[in-house]
Amino acid sequence: MVTGAPAGGAATSGEPRAAGGQGAAYAVAAQTPDPELPMLTIADLGILRDVEATAEGVVVTITPTYSGCPAMREIGADVARRLAAAGFGSVTVKMQLAPPWSSDWITAEGRRKLAEAGIAPPSPASGQAGQGVAGGRSPGLAGQGVPGGRSPGLAGRSGPVPVKLSTVPSDIVRCPRCGSLSTRETARFGATACKSLHRCEACGEPFEAVKDI
Repeated sequence: MVTGAPAGGAATSGEPRAAGGQGAAYAVAAQTPDPELPMLTIADLGILRDVEATAEGVVVTITPTYSGCPAMREIGADVARRLAAAGFGSVTVKMQLAPPWSSDWITAEGRRKLAEAGIAPPSPASGQAGQGVAGGRSPGLAGQGVPGGRSPGLAGRSGPVPVKLSTVPSDIVRCPRCGSLSTRETARFGATACKSLHRCEACGEPFEAVKDI
């Protein structure tokens, strides 16, 4: 039986049996959609941190976009289900809180998908363009040719990570429909806590934006 990962814990399923290798396990886990932003996979969003396949089974590490995110339990269960269906008989999903997720971890492909869906992608939180994870590598998958790892925006950073708490928007959000910078925030929170609501003064269309963290 496959179960979702409880907050701060892990989910384990079944007995181990052979099914592909580490790259194959990563490819399956990476296709898991985010339930709150279903146009993105968890790899696009940058929350898939590591996939390790051994003779004992597969261990997947994910990082929540913010502590207490209610979607993480469902994501953990979905990852485990997909891997079990692909033939990986023992699946453990772990949650890693440090380093904390940054919106810089969203990949270029993820940002493109957000814009195509009419959602403004976040501005670089660290002053660098979001490229997902540093060097396109997961620490557990070095040399395997699969994405993962740390954000370039966090490279070399140690100690506390600054988080903007002000309710006053400090960045201009570009309209994902017409590209205008003449936009205004209409609500700090959208359908989910990670998004805000905006309206474009040029084309008049309302839109959502993913907050930069």
